[in-house]
Amino acid sequence: MASSSSSFYFLLLCSFLFPIISLSTAKTTSFRPKALLLPVTKDASTSQYLVQIKQRTPFVPVKLTVDLGGEFLWIDCEKGYVSSSYKPARCGSAQCNLAQSKACGECSPPKPGCNKNTCSLFPYNPFIRTSTGGEFASDVVSLLSTNGLNPGRVVSAPKVLFTCGSTFLLQGLASGVTGIAGLGRKKIGLPLQLASAFSFNRKFAVCLSSSTRSKGVIFFGNEPYVFLPNIDVSKNLIYTPLILNPVSTSGSFFEGETSADYFIGVKSIKINDKVVPVNTTLLSIDKVGNGGTKISTVERYTVLHTSIYNAVVGAFVKALSKVPRVKAVAPFGACYASKSLGSTRVGPGVPAIDLVLQSKKVVWRIFGANSMVQVSDEVLCLGFVDGGVETRTSIVIGGHQIEDNLLQFDLAASRLGFSSSLLFRQTTCANFNFTSIA
Repeated sequence: MASSSSSFYFLLLCSFLFPIISLSTAKTTSFRPKALLLPVTKDASTSQYLVQIKQRTPFVPVKLTVDLGGEFLWIDCEKGYVSSSYKPARCGSAQCNLAQSKACGECSPPKPGCNKNTCSLFPYNPFIRTSTGGEFASDVVSLLSTNGLNPGRVVSAPKVLFTCGSTFLLQGLASGVTGIAGLGRKKIGLPLQLASAFSFNRKFAVCLSSSTRSKGVIFFGNEPYVFLPNIDVSKNLIYTPLILNPVSTSGSFFEGETSADYFIGVKSIKINDKVVPVNTTLLSIDKVGNGGTKISTVERYTVLHTSIYNAVVGAFVKALSKVPRVKAVAPFGACYASKSLGSTRVGPGVPAIDLVLQSKKVVWRIFGANSMVQVSDEVLCLGFVDGGVETRTSIVIGGHQIEDNLLQFDLAASRLGFSSSLLFRQTTCANFNFTSIA
């Protein structure tokens, strides 16, 4: 998959010479929304976060698993993909240059996912850690607009770029899912494509519900983000820089690619306001792209390098030394009887875990609702898992830790805005007003 450095720099130059023209020059609906939204459900069987778009001509509902760090949208084209508006990206085209694709192939007989002289990318399923080659193409997509308070009109973008996946690549995905919605920091990721199509700001926000019975929401575009009872969560966000990992952390990539994942700069960890002793070199990204802290919707719980895991669990147990532990439940290392912990507005009554960012005043505080996992009616466990000593990224903040937190990814300013637990503000991610959806 790798090519020479000269080819890479040529394609990189092309990507600057050909900005996101596939969408920005396309005619979309005359109504120009300031923002779009996608309802998000949490699958009860897999805990994957799912969205549904409409794609193709005529429109077909397409259910997708959300991958926050996924490089692009990919959809199974082998099983029943029919569309009169499907357009493969021809080798050497601006679309292929935009994607920095270095693979050009031939395929017949012609059909979606199989055409002559088309470029390819490598759709990746992070749940089974498998990728395959797939045709790069575009097709029409429709989503709901929003004013930040309610759903609005349906709008369409006619040339949303995506990659055709194979049916076998759907293994490990939730029932009914036919692809992955990649929200990563790439020009062909959904956030930048939609921003370009509708000329709104290059930002998006994720608010995941902790319940499998209530919807969370993803916003593309501008604030506000208003949740019942009339609480604008976009106000009073805390901001920290997004850090670019210069080496791709995808399971499949071309040589020289940067990471599509969203990294932040955790400087230290505190429990009960006491610094947890960890090897701070693990908190930085090294020259080969290892280390650091990223945010993931693929990992169910936060995954820590073994040495960080041991230190965090040890400090947490020490802070709760007066509370007796019960037998650990895999994959967790510290578990307690639910009745021994009590309850607060922000979850079980346990010590707060602070991720200290660029200064001592900038802290992502994790309360009991996000740190503890109810594994049975009687038992709660600390929801962090041991990633081993060979883990690529030292801290991967997982889905359970970001539920009922609003995270705004401002790609233009390269910063993350975060709310910490919305329970403190007397709302949740399930409180967006979807009632006007038919």
